Amino acid sequence: MKFLDIGEVTAKSAVKPSALRYYEEIGLISSSARNGLRRQFPPEVLLQLKLIAMGKSAGFSLEEIAGMFGSNGLPDLPRVVLHQKADAIDRQIKELTALRDTLRHVADCPAPSHLECATFRRLVEVAGKRNILHAKKKTATTKATKQR
Repeated sequence: MKFLDIGEVTAKSAVKPSALRYYEEIGLISSSARNGLRRQFPPEVLLQLKLIAMGKSAGFSLEEIAGMFGSNGLPDLPRVVLHQKADAIDRQIKELTALRDTLRHVADCPAPSHLECATFRRLVEVAGKRNILHAKKKTATTKATKQR
């Protein structure tokens, strides 16, 4: 098996050597050997790094990502958790879409004053209700987490 030098892993993954060392320190990846002082990694590390990057982009913590790898370093992905995260991203997309639409309306609204615009007032009302619901849900989630 051909191992990849830490420099090769950095070049192929765009992950800095310091991040590779940290990921190894916390158990996300592991080097297989050393060539002098340079770490050597199995080729699978490139897939692991892509999964780590994807997990970070999805909002998972490094600790959560670490739990998605089995003891052999291969992915052991919790489907229920992934569905929950995908649902949360869907909600975020809806919220951001509504915010974008509101901003575009405000920018393009021909009314002399935004307060005179019925569409603007409706959009602000909807956004306010959404923010209140989001805050209540966040508070309930925090309370449930503390009770565990």
